[in-house]
Amino acid sequence: MRPGPRTRSVVAKEESVYQVRIHGRGGQGVVTAAELLSVAAFMEGRHAQAFPTFGSERTGAPVVSFCRIDERPIRVREPIAEPDALIVQDPTLLHQVDLFDGLDPDGYILINSTRSFEELGIGELLERFSPQRLLTVPATELAREHLGRPLPNAVLLGGFAGLSGLISLESVSAAVRDRFPGKLGEGNVAAAQAAFDYVRDEIEQVAHA
Repeated sequence: MRPGPRTRSVVAKEESVYQVRIHGRGGQGVVTAAELLSVAAFMEGRHAQAFPTFGSERTGAPVVSFCRIDERPIRVREPIAEPDALIVQDPTLLHQVDLFDGLDPDGYILINSTRSFEELGIGELLERFSPQRLLTVPATELAREHLGRPLPNAVLLGGFAGLSGLISLESVSAAVRDRFPGKLGEGNVAAAQAAFDYVRDEIEQVAHA
């Protein structure tokens, strides 16, 4: 199956493949997040793959999912060891494992939290990576507001679109509506839009600081 017509150019890189690693816990839609991201990229005319790895399939257990996006067909199938971006759906994982292992020095980090990096005890990341590419967003709170449920996965993808520019919010919204038609989809789209706006506002404040 061939991808559709391109609507957006991929972020310029020396290598065309862009790799995203998503960390969370069972029941938070970590696997679905990677799948939605891959569908959004596919809608923009690129090749994409998404797959998870499970330490345990029980609710609350740590889960990692991966998404690769490329202009060319993707042959590799192994887990992502050196991501270009990290999305952390559950901040309680921050001090349990080294989530940031292998992250590109110019990589993006988006964490689901109402607290700052310093308040989360990971302020040293602001020195190791580009501060303007590191943000927290209250995805769970936005999900509760727009969905009535604490499901942060699609919300974070809206924030990631605003932070990285890798994909457009329109493509994220289309992927969400395709996966979740009706009221659930529209609620997720509204929450993703709110996260996108939140992130863009945060970026603007950092730029003028």
